[in-house]
Amino acid sequence: MARILIAGAGIGGLSAALSLQASGHSVQVFESVAQIRPLGVGINVMSSAALVLRELGLAKALDETAIRTRCIEYRTRFGHLIQSDPRNVEAGFPAPQYSIHRGALQSLLLRALQERAGEGVVETGRRVSGYRQDADGAALIFADGRIERGDLIIGAEGLRSPLRAQIHPDDGPLNYEGTMMFRGAVEMPVIGDGRTMVIAGDHDCKFVTYPISEQARRKGRALTNWVAEIRHSAPRHIDDADWRRGATMDYITPFRDFRMPDMDIAAILEATDNVTEFPMIDRDPLPFWTDGRVTLLGDAAHPMYPIGANGASQAILDASALAAALAEDPGPGGLKTYEAARLPVTTNVVRANRLGGPEQVLDIAAARVTGPEDRIEDLITKEELEEVAANYRRIAGFDKAGA
Repeated sequence: MARILIAGAGIGGLSAALSLQASGHSVQVFESVAQIRPLGVGINVMSSAALVLRELGLAKALDETAIRTRCIEYRTRFGHLIQSDPRNVEAGFPAPQYSIHRGALQSLLLRALQERAGEGVVETGRRVSGYRQDADGAALIFADGRIERGDLIIGAEGLRSPLRAQIHPDDGPLNYEGTMMFRGAVEMPVIGDGRTMVIAGDHDCKFVTYPISEQARRKGRALTNWVAEIRHSAPRHIDDADWRRGATMDYITPFRDFRMPDMDIAAILEATDNVTEFPMIDRDPLPFWTDGRVTLLGDAAHPMYPIGANGASQAILDASALAAALAEDPGPGGLKTYEAARLPVTTNVVRANRLGGPEQVLDIAAARVTGPEDRIEDLITKEELEEVAANYRRIAGFDKAGA
């Protein structure tokens, strides 16, 4: 079996390490930060990706940490229920969809990997600057000049991957959708059944919220994750983008007119102490990911708009496909097999997310609903809504069992 070096200890890199280690490979993960801390806010693990993690023996840890999402409710700004899209096992999916704090999932994966492969399997403070390779193997080059050799290299360093930049030196700039995202999480009373994700508004002004802590739910509380999205310019290319702590825009005012039957959106936003701000960005799909003994995974390969709650899930599916391919051919040929399996799928997801993904139903409703007295069922058919949802499930690879 191969010795595989992984650059990046995020969700994708750690999932790849666990999947590869379970297949018998020797793995070593290198992370640029000096200390891995549970940063970020909420993310979702779709059923298909959850199945991968559960098959890696993480079902108990996920069930103790994350919320098993019952459904996604799409609503108008007036509170109409446009569509309830079930996401649980009872609805026919092969595994639950989980809503979880990003840092909690990263910590869960890290603990599992260290328990199985030893504490030293992840080295921190090791910033990658590039790679080189020959007929006998490949070497990661670090910013401090050190070099680490292995058989294969996986670049999972995220949006600004140095390995991606070396494979594609003419890679274009970031694509900015024109929307700013404000994000936070706050502990509060449970909303509704405590297992539902709500997405309300339209493409120009949208509010997303869902609970992300099973421990809080068992105490009768909710750690409520939220995203407030506001379009304020046209899509364009930008050279750089970073999270900022604290909001630079008045992001609350547009949501004061939203009328939800079970929550006060403005009150949720006002109750949150720490808010981060970030532009909605992605990169154009690449024609290839692999250079000999080196390939890309997760956001390094296919950063996508966070529509459809699908970014982390696609990285986990990458990890599973990579392990399966290298089980058959633990060399450069296996990397090409992995790329052939995953690049077309993720390219389709990137493009679908640019068109709104499953959230297209919000814009359909916004174009037809004029006020709180309107009836959704008089304006939109169930068949029209289900076509949008089913199409995205096929593209993103989380169809129901047997579908």
